[in-house]
Amino acid sequence: MKKRIITIASLVVVVALSLTVFFRYYFVFGEGVKSGTLNYLVYKGIVFKTYEGKLIQSGFKSATNAKAGSAPGTSTAIQSYEFQFSVTDPRIADSLMVCSGRDVQLHYKEYISTLPWRGMSEFVVDSIISVR
Repeated sequence: MKKRIITIASLVVVVALSLTVFFRYYFVFGEGVKSGTLNYLVYKGIVFKTYEGKLIQSGFKSATNAKAGSAPGTSTAIQSYEFQFSVTDPRIADSLMVCSGRDVQLHYKEYISTLPWRGMSEFVVDSIISVR
């Protein structure tokens, strides 16, 4: 009886640990497309060499007046957002390395956590949609 309880408890722990590892590191949390100017793509790392890149997304932001009851401001400002990503496929990385400074659209998958051999970012680019 005691051996059976230990076996069942061990099985529950193994299943719970397996599900935790799967959802934390392998489950695709989200996916989408980002568009912007490719700032850089580098191949770096000490033990695990990975491709890491940055996409600059620029746009306009309107300034608003924070006072209650007042109309929003009429001025606008340029803002930029940096999208940092990793690339696991060397063929995609080679294609992106020659696109620095160009406008690109990239399809990515988002994971909850990173793995050292997958890259330093939760966002992993898996295809190039367009290069302009």
